[in-house]
Amino acid sequence: MSATASAELKSTGLEGLVAGKTTIASVMQDQLVYRGYTIDDLSERATFEEVAFLLLVGHKPSPAELAAFKKDIVAERTLPDLVVKLIKDTAKLPNTVPMDTLRSAISVLAHLDPDCQDNSPAAELRKSKRLLAKIPTIIGHMQNVIDGRDIVKPDNTLDHAANLLWMMSGKKPSAEYARVIDVSLILYAEHDFNASTFTGRVIAATLSDMHGAVTGAIAALKGPLHGGANEQAMEMLKELNADMKGGMDVEQWMKQAFAEKKKLMGFGHRVYKRGDHRAPILHALGREIAQKQGKESLHWFEIGEQMMAIMERDKQIYPNVDFPCGLTYFVMGIPVPQYTPIFVASRITGWCAHIMEQHENNRLIRPIAEYVGEGIRKW
Repeated sequence: MSATASAELKSTGLEGLVAGKTTIASVMQDQLVYRGYTIDDLSERATFEEVAFLLLVGHKPSPAELAAFKKDIVAERTLPDLVVKLIKDTAKLPNTVPMDTLRSAISVLAHLDPDCQDNSPAAELRKSKRLLAKIPTIIGHMQNVIDGRDIVKPDNTLDHAANLLWMMSGKKPSAEYARVIDVSLILYAEHDFNASTFTGRVIAATLSDMHGAVTGAIAALKGPLHGGANEQAMEMLKELNADMKGGMDVEQWMKQAFAEKKKLMGFGHRVYKRGDHRAPILHALGREIAQKQGKESLHWFEIGEQMMAIMERDKQIYPNVDFPCGLTYFVMGIPVPQYTPIFVASRITGWCAHIMEQHENNRLIRPIAEYVGEGIRKW
Protein backbone atom coordinates (compact mmCIF):
# COMPACT_ATOMS: atom_id res chain seq x y z
CA MET A 1 0.00 0.00 0.00
CA SER A 2 1.31 3.46 -0.87
CA ALA A 3 2.05 6.07 1.80
CA THR A 4 -0.76 8.23 0.37
CA ALA A 5 -3.30 5.41 0.58
CA SER A 6 -2.18 4.62 4.12
CA ALA A 7 -2.62 8.28 5.14
CA GLU A 8 -6.06 8.38 3.56
CA LEU A 9 -7.12 5.30 5.50
CA LYS A 10 -6.33 7.12 8.73
CA SER A 11 -8.97 9.75 7.91
CA THR A 12 -11.79 8.74 10.25
CA GLY A 13 -15.30 9.07 8.89
CA LEU A 14 -13.90 9.40 5.34
CA GLU A 15 -13.50 13.13 6.05
CA GLY A 16 -12.11 15.04 3.09
CA LEU A 17 -12.01 12.01 0.80
CA VAL A 18 -13.59 12.18 -2.66
CA ALA A 19 -16.00 9.23 -2.94
CA GLY A 20 -17.39 9.94 -6.41
CA LYS A 21 -18.45 12.53 -8.95
CA THR A 22 -21.80 14.29 -9.23
CA THR A 23 -23.48 16.91 -11.40
CA ILE A 24 -26.22 17.55 -8.83
CA ALA A 25 -24.74 19.84 -6.19
CA SER A 26 -21.53 21.46 -5.02
CA VAL A 27 -20.87 22.19 -1.35
CA MET A 28 -18.15 24.81 -0.83
CA GLN A 29 -17.03 26.91 2.12
CA ASP A 30 -18.89 29.97 0.90
CA GLN A 31 -21.51 28.55 -1.47
CA LEU A 32 -24.05 25.77 -1.92
CA VAL A 33 -24.92 25.23 -5.58
CA TYR A 34 -27.69 23.09 -7.11
CA ARG A 35 -26.89 22.30 -10.76
CA GLY A 36 -25.18 25.67 -11.20
CA TYR A 37 -27.64 27.82 -9.20
CA THR A 38 -26.60 29.20 -5.80
CA ILE A 39 -28.79 28.54 -2.78
CA ASP A 40 -29.12 32.30 -2.19
CA ASP A 41 -30.53 32.76 -5.69
CA LEU A 42 -32.88 29.78 -5.41
CA SER A 43 -34.18 30.63 -1.93
CA GLU A 44 -34.99 34.18 -3.05
CA ARG A 45 -36.38 33.59 -6.53
CA ALA A 46 -37.48 29.96 -6.95
CA THR A 47 -40.23 27.79 -5.48
CA PHE A 48 -39.61 24.35 -4.03
CA GLU A 49 -41.44 22.71 -6.94
CA GLU A 50 -39.08 24.46 -9.37
CA VAL A 51 -36.08 23.30 -7.35
CA ALA A 52 -37.46 19.76 -7.17
CA PHE A 53 -37.77 19.72 -10.98
CA LEU A 54 -34.24 21.14 -11.31
CA LEU A 55 -32.77 18.39 -9.12
CA LEU A 56 -34.78 15.48 -10.50
CA VAL A 57 -34.89 16.37 -14.19
CA GLY A 58 -31.66 18.32 -14.46
CA HIS A 59 -32.60 21.76 -15.76
CA LYS A 60 -34.71 24.78 -14.87
CA PRO A 61 -38.32 24.08 -15.86
CA SER A 62 -40.16 26.06 -18.49
CA PRO A 63 -43.63 27.28 -17.43
CA ALA A 64 -45.21 24.37 -19.32
CA GLU A 65 -42.83 21.83 -17.79
CA LEU A 66 -43.47 23.19 -14.30
CA ALA A 67 -47.23 23.08 -14.76
CA ALA A 68 -47.06 19.44 -15.93
CA PHE A 69 -44.70 18.53 -13.08
CA LYS A 70 -46.98 20.10 -10.46
CA LYS A 71 -49.99 18.35 -11.98
CA ASP A 72 -48.19 15.00 -11.74
CA ILE A 73 -47.27 15.64 -8.08
CA VAL A 74 -50.78 16.69 -7.08
CA ALA A 75 -52.24 13.59 -8.73
CA GLU A 76 -50.05 11.31 -6.59
CA ARG A 77 -50.68 12.83 -3.14
CA THR A 78 -53.25 10.31 -1.90
CA LEU A 79 -51.98 7.25 -0.03
CA PRO A 80 -53.13 3.66 -0.62
CA ASP A 81 -55.48 2.38 2.10
CA LEU A 82 -52.88 -0.15 3.25
CA VAL A 83 -50.39 2.62 4.03
CA VAL A 84 -53.03 4.70 5.86
CA LYS A 85 -53.82 1.63 7.99
CA LEU A 86 -50.13 1.11 8.67
CA ILE A 87 -49.79 4.71 9.93
CA LYS A 88 -52.74 4.24 12.27
CA ASP A 89 -51.50 0.85 13.51
CA THR A 90 -47.89 1.92 14.05
CA ALA A 91 -49.05 4.69 16.40
CA LYS A 92 -50.20 1.94 18.80
CA LEU A 93 -46.77 0.28 18.94
CA PRO A 94 -44.30 1.03 21.76
CA ASN A 95 -41.21 3.16 21.09
CA THR A 96 -42.53 4.45 17.77
CA VAL A 97 -41.37 7.85 16.54
CA PRO A 98 -42.46 9.59 13.31
CA MET A 99 -39.21 8.82 11.47
CA ASP A 100 -39.73 5.10 12.06
CA THR A 101 -43.31 5.27 10.82
CA LEU A 102 -42.20 7.23 7.75
CA ARG A 103 -39.48 4.65 7.02
CA SER A 104 -42.00 1.80 7.29
CA ALA A 105 -44.53 3.61 5.10
CA ILE A 106 -41.97 4.11 2.32
CA SER A 107 -41.04 0.45 2.53
CA VAL A 108 -44.68 -0.60 2.13
CA LEU A 109 -45.18 1.83 -0.75
CA ALA A 110 -42.52 -0.15 -2.61
CA HIS A 111 -44.82 -3.17 -2.73
CA LEU A 112 -47.58 -1.05 -4.25
CA ASP A 113 -45.55 0.85 -6.83
CA PRO A 114 -45.84 -0.68 -10.32
CA ASP A 115 -42.34 0.55 -11.17
CA CYS A 116 -40.68 -0.69 -7.99
CA GLN A 117 -38.32 -3.21 -9.61
CA ASP A 118 -37.64 -1.08 -12.70
CA ASN A 119 -34.43 0.97 -12.50
CA SER A 120 -34.79 2.58 -15.93
CA PRO A 121 -34.54 6.41 -15.96
CA ALA A 122 -38.20 6.90 -16.93
CA ALA A 123 -39.44 4.56 -14.19
CA GLU A 124 -37.17 6.14 -11.59
CA LEU A 125 -38.44 9.63 -12.41
CA ARG A 126 -42.03 8.39 -11.99
CA LYS A 127 -41.14 6.83 -8.63
CA SER A 128 -39.38 10.03 -7.55
CA LYS A 129 -42.48 12.09 -8.24
CA ARG A 130 -44.70 9.64 -6.36
CA LEU A 131 -42.43 9.73 -3.31
CA LEU A 132 -42.21 13.53 -3.43
CA ALA A 133 -46.02 13.73 -3.55
CA LYS A 134 -46.78 11.14 -0.88
CA ILE A 135 -44.29 11.99 1.87
CA PRO A 136 -46.16 15.17 3.00
CA THR A 137 -49.33 13.07 3.15
CA ILE A 138 -47.59 10.48 5.33
CA ILE A 139 -46.35 13.25 7.64
CA GLY A 140 -49.80 14.84 7.81
CA HIS A 141 -51.58 11.55 8.54
CA MET A 142 -49.04 10.73 11.28
CA GLN A 143 -49.70 14.05 13.00
CA ASN A 144 -53.47 13.66 12.62
CA VAL A 145 -53.26 10.26 14.34
CA ILE A 146 -50.98 11.62 17.10
CA ASP A 147 -53.43 14.50 17.69
CA GLY A 148 -56.44 12.16 17.69
CA ARG A 149 -58.09 13.95 14.76
CA ASP A 150 -59.71 12.63 11.61
CA ILE A 151 -57.34 12.13 8.69
CA VAL A 152 -56.96 15.33 6.66
CA LYS A 153 -57.07 14.81 2.91
CA PRO A 154 -54.67 16.64 0.58
CA ASP A 155 -55.85 19.99 -0.74
CA ASN A 156 -55.12 19.96 -4.45
CA THR A 157 -55.53 23.74 -4.70
CA LEU A 158 -52.46 24.26 -2.51
CA ASP A 159 -48.81 24.23 -3.53
CA HIS A 160 -46.45 21.66 -2.04
CA ALA A 161 -45.32 23.55 1.09
CA ALA A 162 -48.77 24.91 1.91
CA ASN A 163 -50.31 21.47 1.50
CA LEU A 164 -47.73 20.02 3.90
CA LEU A 165 -48.81 22.46 6.63
CA TRP A 166 -52.48 21.87 5.82
CA MET A 167 -52.06 18.09 6.08
CA MET A 168 -50.58 18.35 9.58
CA SER A 169 -53.02 20.84 11.07
CA GLY A 170 -56.19 20.92 8.97
CA LYS A 171 -55.76 24.70 8.80
CA LYS A 172 -54.97 26.71 5.69
CA PRO A 173 -51.57 28.34 6.28
CA SER A 174 -50.91 32.01 5.70
CA ALA A 175 -48.92 32.96 2.63
CA GLU A 176 -46.00 33.91 4.93
CA TYR A 177 -45.98 30.52 6.69
CA ALA A 178 -46.20 28.70 3.37
CA ARG A 179 -43.29 30.69 1.95
CA VAL A 180 -41.08 30.05 5.00
CA ILE A 181 -41.68 26.29 4.73
CA ASP A 182 -41.11 26.50 0.98
CA VAL A 183 -37.71 28.16 1.55
CA SER A 184 -36.78 25.66 4.25
CA LEU A 185 -37.54 22.82 1.80
CA ILE A 186 -35.29 24.50 -0.78
CA LEU A 187 -32.47 24.84 1.76
CA TYR A 188 -32.67 21.20 2.81
CA ALA A 189 -33.23 19.70 -0.66
CA GLU A 190 -29.66 18.67 -1.48
CA HIS A 191 -26.16 18.61 0.03
CA ASP A 192 -23.91 16.30 -2.02
CA PHE A 193 -22.51 13.17 -0.29
CA ASN A 194 -23.89 13.73 3.21
CA ALA A 195 -24.50 10.65 5.39
CA SER A 196 -28.03 9.85 4.20
CA THR A 197 -27.36 10.56 0.53
CA PHE A 198 -24.19 8.47 0.61
CA THR A 199 -26.16 5.66 2.28
CA GLY A 200 -28.72 5.84 -0.53
CA ARG A 201 -25.98 5.76 -3.18
CA VAL A 202 -24.24 2.78 -1.56
CA ILE A 203 -27.54 0.87 -1.63
CA ALA A 204 -28.31 2.00 -5.19
CA ALA A 205 -24.81 0.92 -6.27
CA THR A 206 -25.76 -2.70 -5.58
CA LEU A 207 -28.53 -2.14 -8.19
CA SER A 208 -31.15 -2.30 -5.46
CA ASP A 209 -34.38 -0.37 -6.04
CA MET A 210 -35.15 3.28 -5.30
CA HIS A 211 -37.55 2.58 -2.42
CA GLY A 212 -34.94 0.42 -0.71
CA ALA A 213 -32.27 3.09 -1.12
CA VAL A 214 -34.62 5.79 0.22
CA THR A 215 -35.55 3.61 3.20
CA GLY A 216 -31.87 3.29 4.07
CA ALA A 217 -31.37 7.04 3.65
CA ILE A 218 -34.25 7.73 6.06
CA ALA A 219 -32.62 5.47 8.65
CA ALA A 220 -29.38 7.44 8.29
CA LEU A 221 -31.18 10.79 8.49
CA LYS A 222 -32.90 9.81 11.74
CA GLY A 223 -29.64 10.04 13.68
CA PRO A 224 -29.14 13.16 15.84
CA LEU A 225 -25.73 13.81 14.26
CA HIS A 226 -27.43 14.23 10.87
CA GLY A 227 -31.09 15.12 10.25
CA GLY A 228 -32.19 14.65 13.85
CA ALA A 229 -30.07 17.63 14.85
CA ASN A 230 -32.91 20.11 14.26
CA GLU A 231 -35.08 18.27 16.79
CA GLN A 232 -32.23 17.95 19.28
CA ALA A 233 -31.36 21.64 18.89
CA MET A 234 -34.88 22.63 19.91
CA GLU A 235 -34.89 20.21 22.84
CA MET A 236 -31.61 21.79 23.96
CA LEU A 237 -33.15 25.26 23.78
CA LYS A 238 -36.13 24.05 25.82
CA GLU A 239 -33.71 22.76 28.45
CA LEU A 240 -31.92 26.13 28.50
CA ASN A 241 -35.22 27.97 28.78
CA ALA A 242 -36.29 25.81 31.74
CA ASP A 243 -33.00 26.49 33.53
CA MET A 244 -33.41 30.22 32.88
CA LYS A 245 -36.74 30.11 34.72
CA GLY A 246 -34.77 28.68 37.64
CA GLY A 247 -32.50 31.71 37.67
CA MET A 248 -29.65 30.72 35.36
CA ASP A 249 -28.73 33.02 32.47
CA VAL A 250 -27.48 31.98 29.04
CA GLU A 251 -23.86 32.82 29.83
CA GLN A 252 -23.89 30.62 32.96
CA TRP A 253 -25.66 27.79 31.13
CA MET A 254 -23.14 27.84 28.31
CA LYS A 255 -20.19 27.94 30.73
CA GLN A 256 -21.56 24.87 32.47
CA ALA A 257 -22.19 23.14 29.13
CA PHE A 258 -18.58 23.76 28.10
CA ALA A 259 -17.28 22.46 31.45
CA GLU A 260 -19.37 19.30 31.12
CA LYS A 261 -18.37 18.92 27.45
CA LYS A 262 -22.05 18.86 26.57
CA LYS A 263 -22.85 18.22 22.91
CA LEU A 264 -24.51 21.41 21.66
CA MET A 265 -26.74 20.43 18.77
CA GLY A 266 -27.17 22.62 15.70
CA PHE A 267 -23.61 23.93 15.79
CA GLY A 268 -20.62 23.10 13.61
CA HIS A 269 -20.48 21.35 10.27
CA ARG A 270 -18.15 18.80 8.71
CA VAL A 271 -17.72 20.98 5.59
CA TYR A 272 -18.59 24.57 6.57
CA LYS A 273 -15.85 25.76 8.93
CA ARG A 274 -16.74 29.46 8.66
CA GLY A 275 -20.48 29.03 9.01
CA ASP A 276 -23.36 27.40 7.14
CA HIS A 277 -24.66 30.05 4.73
CA ARG A 278 -28.11 28.41 4.72
CA ALA A 279 -28.49 29.27 8.42
CA PRO A 280 -28.82 33.08 8.16
CA ILE A 281 -31.39 32.73 5.36
CA LEU A 282 -33.73 30.65 7.53
CA HIS A 283 -32.88 32.56 10.70
CA ALA A 284 -33.97 35.88 9.15
CA LEU A 285 -37.29 34.43 7.96
CA GLY A 286 -38.00 32.76 11.28
CA ARG A 287 -37.11 35.83 13.30
CA GLU A 288 -39.45 37.96 11.20
CA ILE A 289 -42.31 35.61 12.05
CA ALA A 290 -41.35 35.66 15.72
CA GLN A 291 -41.28 39.48 15.80
CA LYS A 292 -44.77 39.65 14.31
CA GLN A 293 -46.09 37.09 16.79
CA GLY A 294 -44.80 38.95 19.81
CA LYS A 295 -42.62 38.71 22.88
CA GLU A 296 -43.18 35.03 23.65
CA SER A 297 -42.05 33.88 20.19
CA LEU A 298 -39.24 36.41 19.96
CA HIS A 299 -37.86 35.17 23.31
CA TRP A 300 -36.79 31.89 21.67
CA PHE A 301 -34.80 33.68 18.99
CA GLU A 302 -33.22 36.00 21.55
CA ILE A 303 -31.87 33.16 23.70
CA GLY A 304 -30.80 31.33 20.53
CA GLU A 305 -28.90 34.40 19.37
CA GLN A 306 -27.18 34.72 22.75
CA MET A 307 -26.10 31.09 22.48
CA MET A 308 -24.82 31.68 18.93
CA ALA A 309 -22.80 34.71 20.03
CA ILE A 310 -21.17 32.81 22.90
CA MET A 311 -20.32 29.83 20.66
CA GLU A 312 -18.68 32.15 18.15
CA ARG A 313 -16.84 34.16 20.82
CA ASP A 314 -15.55 31.25 22.90
CA LYS A 315 -15.31 28.35 20.44
CA GLN A 316 -15.28 29.94 16.98
CA ILE A 317 -18.09 27.53 16.06
CA TYR A 318 -21.09 28.68 14.03
CA PRO A 319 -24.68 27.42 13.76
CA ASN A 320 -25.64 25.10 10.95
CA VAL A 321 -29.05 25.25 9.26
CA ASP A 322 -30.59 22.90 11.87
CA PHE A 323 -30.33 25.55 14.61
CA PRO A 324 -32.56 28.22 13.01
CA CYS A 325 -34.74 25.45 11.60
CA GLY A 326 -35.58 24.27 15.11
CA LEU A 327 -36.40 27.81 16.24
CA THR A 328 -38.42 28.67 13.13
CA TYR A 329 -40.52 25.52 13.09
CA PHE A 330 -41.13 25.87 16.84
CA VAL A 331 -42.53 29.42 16.69
CA MET A 332 -44.68 28.28 13.76
CA GLY A 333 -46.22 25.64 16.02
CA ILE A 334 -44.85 22.59 14.19
CA PRO A 335 -44.47 19.61 16.56
CA VAL A 336 -40.79 18.89 17.24
CA PRO A 337 -40.94 15.15 16.33
CA GLN A 338 -42.00 16.16 12.80
CA TYR A 339 -38.94 18.33 12.10
CA THR A 340 -36.87 15.50 10.63
CA PRO A 341 -39.76 13.99 8.63
CA ILE A 342 -40.17 17.45 7.06
CA PHE A 343 -36.46 17.28 6.24
CA VAL A 344 -37.29 14.04 4.38
CA ALA A 345 -40.08 15.83 2.47
CA SER A 346 -37.34 18.10 1.13
CA ARG A 347 -34.29 15.83 0.82
CA ILE A 348 -36.26 13.18 -1.08
CA THR A 349 -35.51 15.29 -4.16
CA GLY A 350 -31.75 15.15 -3.61
CA TRP A 351 -31.82 11.46 -2.67
CA CYS A 352 -33.78 10.45 -5.76
CA ALA A 353 -31.55 12.56 -8.00
CA HIS A 354 -28.47 10.81 -6.58
CA ILE A 355 -30.03 7.35 -6.85
CA MET A 356 -30.83 8.02 -10.50
CA GLU A 357 -27.31 9.37 -11.10
CA GLN A 358 -25.78 6.32 -9.42
CA HIS A 359 -27.83 3.93 -11.55
CA GLU A 360 -26.99 5.80 -14.75
CA ASN A 361 -23.23 5.28 -14.37
CA ASN A 362 -22.92 2.61 -11.74
CA ARG A 363 -19.94 1.09 -10.00
CA LEU A 364 -20.29 -0.87 -6.77
CA ILE A 365 -19.15 1.26 -3.82
CA ARG A 366 -16.77 -0.95 -1.87
CA PRO A 367 -14.07 0.82 0.18
CA ILE A 368 -11.44 -1.07 2.16
CA ALA A 369 -10.75 -1.00 5.88
CA GLU A 370 -7.46 -0.72 7.73
CA TYR A 371 -7.30 -3.72 10.07
CA VAL A 372 -6.08 -2.80 13.57
CA GLY A 373 -7.08 -6.00 15.39
CA GLU A 374 -5.11 -8.92 16.78
CA GLY A 375 -2.24 -10.42 14.80
CA ILE A 376 -2.31 -13.98 13.49
CA ARG A 377 -2.72 -16.49 16.34
CA LYS A 378 -3.57 -20.16 16.89
CA TRP A 379 -7.12 -21.28 17.77
